[in-house]
Amino acid sequence: MSLWTPDGERPVSRTPNPASVAVGESGAITPELRAALAEAGIDADTLTPEQLAQATAMIEEMGRVREEMLSVPAADIIANHLMGIYELAAIHLGQNPPNFAEATVAIEALRAVVDRLDDAFGENAAVLRQALSQLQLTFVQLKEHAEAIGESPDA
Repeated sequence: MSLWTPDGERPVSRTPNPASVAVGESGAITPELRAALAEAGIDADTLTPEQLAQATAMIEEMGRVREEMLSVPAADIIANHLMGIYELAAIHLGQNPPNFAEATVAIEALRAVVDRLDDAFGENAAVLRQALSQLQLTFVQLKEHAEAIGESPDA
């Protein structure tokens, strides 16, 4: 299996579906569980029965989360992450004084993705564009205010 990136195809190891990983009926560690634990850097033979049960439950939960994520369009998940970037920019702009350098990084990251993938976001595109515009306007207003009162903005 491979994954496309802007730099070309990259091989991707295919791990077993964590939701199907379990301890066998005899209490023996299944090959799938052993492989999943090894991928996480855990030696299955060093685990106590309680730790093994916790690891199994955690891997099964990861499988459920993976299945949930596969049921949601990628654009929706990315839009959600972009709103996290929006929040990050807002936090930096909300500092006293505002941290313009860090806010710039977050705003530019949001702008780059929205500009590049705008059409992919469907109904979320308008919300993302509005959020970006709001950040940009707030940035300019705060920067002008800082300069007017004689503060030295850091960006």
